[in-house]
Amino acid sequence: MSTIENPSEEKKYNKWIVILSIAIPVVVAVLFTVKIPNVEPLSFLPPIYATINAITALVLATALWAVKNRKLKLHENLMKFAIALSVAFLGMYVAYHMTSESTKFGGEGAIKYVYYFILLTHILLSIVVIPFVLITYVRAITNNFERHKKIARITFPIWLYVAITGVIVYIMISPYYA
Repeated sequence: MSTIENPSEEKKYNKWIVILSIAIPVVVAVLFTVKIPNVEPLSFLPPIYATINAITALVLATALWAVKNRKLKLHENLMKFAIALSVAFLGMYVAYHMTSESTKFGGEGAIKYVYYFILLTHILLSIVVIPFVLITYVRAITNNFERHKKIARITFPIWLYVAITGVIVYIMISPYYA
């Protein structure tokens, strides 16, 4: 595959990267405050979106393996799938919180601090990773592969951490679901 570096092609996406990087967390935060009245809580969703996080982590690891083994079309397809999984996760996560009260962690002692550390870093990095994923994706689709590789080295561990800690948060809080 030839590399055609085209920063001007990449620039036309910058406005959308900024808009989405701001809009997604803001919309999620606003929707978090909205409760849909007279609707059955979607209490079946947390294990589903935790599973989606686990699958995302596996897809990301497999995509890394694919690119290191020069299976570039497989890598591309896996990364598109990882993005689709993340979008599906986000939709389900918001839907759950719009129909259900937040579950409080009931653990005590040191485990409570571990849980809140993992939760806080998970939430903060899930916001931070949005522009990284978008920039990494744009650099790939505009054939800026050298720049793609540079940012992917930052994006990958953050995204993988968010996916794995999403599962850990679910496992830690699941005993306290109503």
